[in-house]
Amino acid sequence: MLSQHLAILPLLIPLFAALLQLFPWGNNPQFYRRIIGLVSCSLLIIVSVTLLLQVNSTTLVYAVGNWQAPYGIVLVVDRLAAMMVLLTALLALPVLIFGCYGEDNLGSHFHALFQFQLLGILGAFLTGDLFNLFVFFEVLLISSYALLMHGGGKQKLRATLHYVLLNLAGSALFLISLGILYGITGTLNMADMAMKVSTLTGDDAAIARSGGLLLLIVSGLKAALLPLYFWLPQAYATTTGTVAALFAIMTKVGIYAIIRVFTLIFGADAGLAAGLGYDWLWWLGLATLAVGGLGVLGSRDLRLAIAYLVVISVGTMLTTFSMGNDRAISGVLFYLLHSTLVTGALFLLADVIAAQRGKTASRIIKGRKLAQHAALGLLFFVAAITVIGMPPLSGFVSKLFILEAARTGAQVALLWPLVLFSTFLGMIALSRAGSRMFWHTLPGKPADISHPRGQLATIAVLLLGAIALTIFAQPVSDFTTAIADDLSQPERYIEAVLQLTGGDHE
Repeated sequence: MLSQHLAILPLLIPLFAALLQLFPWGNNPQFYRRIIGLVSCSLLIIVSVTLLLQVNSTTLVYAVGNWQAPYGIVLVVDRLAAMMVLLTALLALPVLIFGCYGEDNLGSHFHALFQFQLLGILGAFLTGDLFNLFVFFEVLLISSYALLMHGGGKQKLRATLHYVLLNLAGSALFLISLGILYGITGTLNMADMAMKVSTLTGDDAAIARSGGLLLLIVSGLKAALLPLYFWLPQAYATTTGTVAALFAIMTKVGIYAIIRVFTLIFGADAGLAAGLGYDWLWWLGLATLAVGGLGVLGSRDLRLAIAYLVVISVGTMLTTFSMGNDRAISGVLFYLLHSTLVTGALFLLADVIAAQRGKTASRIIKGRKLAQHAALGLLFFVAAITVIGMPPLSGFVSKLFILEAARTGAQVALLWPLVLFSTFLGMIALSRAGSRMFWHTLPGKPADISHPRGQLATIAVLLLGAIALTIFAQPVSDFTTAIADDLSQPERYIEAVLQLTGGDHE
């Protein structure tokens, strides 16, 4: 009986956890909220692993309320969705453990907001309906507004204001694009819309393309694609380490939406709307990659440098995806796993370093020797060589897959130099940061502040995840290749959804 409802459990778990955490809970409410949150994230990992094992043989489709498509809400779990759900769960647990060491006391309702954020992210990965993609976007955005302000401060307020205004404009564009697509196709179910878009001709096809381009703009905004990236560096650099680490998966929601929509609805079988946006993604992705590299080099703060590393990862993934072949998509997905784990670890590490350096915080200048100098230096070294892409860790493997996916002369001539150049700039920036923070410290006794081993262990766990990607690179690559094969044959997704929900095959 439980297996029939497995697809909806990743949404119910954080939803009920958040509701429970809103209760007063007597004399020590924070203790109970922490326990509820940790149990919730642990259950999410168990459910996510179970889902991943199940979708290796079939695509799970859950019709909420047993309403039939295209009018009913469906949740769809294929290999891609299951991978993203598991990645979110694997990131969320160590990040929450890190936050439970006191950062959750900086503001009210942190734990409930954390769970609502997970609800929005997981819902975006699981929904099979464009309107409900919008709904889950709004859930995660509303939660992120409050989480960005967690702990207060003028810098956070300014960054949050920019973030909120830009995303409100994005939400309006999202609704306009949904209205256009619904007006032309009469449906918002993604599988049903994919079938109907493929039959459009003339003005109807042109209008559908305009709706699709608006969706691309909105998803590009969520992913921080140039020229809509400027909200990300300040937002990620000014918030707390726990929130920034959780947000490492949030930009991936935009990338996921682009991959899902533009392979399923506007893929090779979309008739006159086929290949929509791929040329735009190629050039904008290259520009994002270049700007991210320059941003990393110009950063004088470690947190800001890490935020620009996220921008680099966005440019790398979307440029590679725009090449449109299976190898490219497989490389993007492998790189997505790597970048999420390692940037999450780096944001947590930057928070610890900033606390132990006192007034100099995370600025890349000389400061006091850290209380846990050796341990933090080792963690920083592993994280730096991983995120840069130095051999033999997962950053090198993932970039190797991406460079290998470039097949034409133009792709090689543009993608290779920019990927290698951004790698070089990242190496310079992080080498400079490591030198100033760990080698050339000010004389005198070390800082008095030290962190519990449990917090450092959460950072190590995320880095071990990146190391595991190196050790198990072949089976992980085989799995991402299978996902790429599924995405290149959208009829599998369409048939699974419409057969199980009674949609029209004609």
